Amino acid sequence: MFKLEARPQASLAMRYASPAIAVVLMLIAGVVVFSALGRNPIEGFQVFFLNPMRDLNAVTELLLKATPLMLIAVGLAVGFRANVWNIGAEGQFLMGAVAATAVALAFQSSESALVLPTMVVAGAIGGALWAALPALLKTRFNANEILTSLMLVYIAQLAVSWLVFGPWRDPAGFNFPQTEMFSDAALLPMLIEGTRLNYAFILALGVLAAGYVFMERSYTGFKMRVAGESEAAARYAGYSAVTTIWIGLLAGGAAAGLAGMAEVAGPVGQLTDKISSGYGFAAIIVAFVGRLNPIGIFFASLLMALLYIGGEQAQQYLSLPASISKVFQGMLLFFLLGSDVFIQYRLRRSARQ
Repeated sequence: MFKLEARPQASLAMRYASPAIAVVLMLIAGVVVFSALGRNPIEGFQVFFLNPMRDLNAVTELLLKATPLMLIAVGLAVGFRANVWNIGAEGQFLMGAVAATAVALAFQSSESALVLPTMVVAGAIGGALWAALPALLKTRFNANEILTSLMLVYIAQLAVSWLVFGPWRDPAGFNFPQTEMFSDAALLPMLIEGTRLNYAFILALGVLAAGYVFMERSYTGFKMRVAGESEAAARYAGYSAVTTIWIGLLAGGAAAGLAGMAEVAGPVGQLTDKISSGYGFAAIIVAFVGRLNPIGIFFASLLMALLYIGGEQAQQYLSLPASISKVFQGMLLFFLLGSDVFIQYRLRRSARQ
């Protein structure tokens, strides 16, 4: 009875309005979810969306949670704009954390001011090297980067487990799968005294600014945007597809590695087998909600962090399952994708045959 018909031209205004529409639809659906779970929707929204911003300490926790999402999402956006689909940022996050931990443990007794900068560099390199594997497989063997980057996530998870259960396990840690706590020289300094917010947030803002300059103001960023919008036009202009793939994947890997470094040198202070809370996958949603734009990614990261912390608050105060946060994340992505469909297509009644 109905069919989707491509619009002659997609509305630019609606393209930027669709994330807001998706958020509104998510909130409406949230009423149904809270009601179905036997909870008062007003109380649910208060706990889920207002409690995480009730005071300065809560706001700093929100910014702390948003920091790795900002870092990973802006790196992914570089590749996504060029249709380079890096789905393995979770693994690159973990390998960045591993590389930074290797530096911290190697200089455990050092008080040098160079330890932390070395960890930053090591984290970026660790994530980039892990992303280089799907880049090599794509450019050399034409292997699908979606599958290869995703499968490498599970290898990274097993590598972290092996390290914290084996050679890096803290001998004084009561057999818990964790390394020794890092020395003070390997920890990020606090940004606001009395809170857990550290200088990784400033690093994330710097990476967002660098991402904006690269994607919006550089010739290489322009070439990658052309490659994403029209592969044929990029080939005609002589732009290298191989270079595009390498830049897209390495940028995502390095940014994810920085996020992994910030996590082990920040609020956690050590490497554990639970170091990631799914940041690499959540950042994919952040990148698209932010419209692959660093400014949009900043606000989308805050929203996603709010869903993470709101889910924790709902567990504590409403006795809801831990998966409630993922339910809201999934609804946000679903409504965003649905909105995008109707930006590109319109629903037409089919003529009867």
